[in-house]
Amino acid sequence: MPQAEVKRDPRIVRSMTAMRSALLQLMSRKPFAAITITEIVGLAGYNRGTFYANYTTKEDLLEDMIGEKIGDLLQSFRAPYAQVSEFSPHDLHANSVMIFNHIARNADFYTILTKSDVLPALRKKMFTSLKQILKEELSFEEGDVDQELMFIYSLNALLGLIFYWIESGYAHPPAYMQEQLVKILNHMPSSGKKLGVRTQAVSKNLHEKRG
Repeated sequence: MPQAEVKRDPRIVRSMTAMRSALLQLMSRKPFAAITITEIVGLAGYNRGTFYANYTTKEDLLEDMIGEKIGDLLQSFRAPYAQVSEFSPHDLHANSVMIFNHIARNADFYTILTKSDVLPALRKKMFTSLKQILKEELSFEEGDVDQELMFIYSLNALLGLIFYWIESGYAHPPAYMQEQLVKILNHMPSSGKKLGVRTQAVSKNLHEKRG
């Protein structure tokens, strides 16, 4: 991975940005595994020497590209509690939830990677990064719930909602998703009705059709 001080050189920044853009374009057409460094530098308008001055492999470039987005994702995740000393998920306001805005701003990136062969790597990186800041930046009241399991459950639920939204083609605007997330956090049904009668009727109809 390139060093932070090297990234400040405008020429290096331009070449890295061009190669990230080229890789994303190529991933919209073919699997990451099938992409070559020659294709990346050719589309970016640079040579292999420039590539190797910044990266060792195409996997390094992918990691850099994902890392850039994850950094912005984490800032968006922090938004609801960044300016307060105490924070409760039940006190969330929809307009303070920024994570869906982040996804929408980077819709092309997330759409392409979600449809690609690197989706597992993207999801793992998102999960690991979000879990880390939860553990390092937020302290929850002790209770009889295992915090590790709570983090895993909560983050998988959040990521499931995010990737469902991406896969739906962003069927709803970010503001709607933010509102719904807040409602979900504040509305956990305490009871439900058994649908046994309806289930039996459906089973009977299917049996009659097969007969």
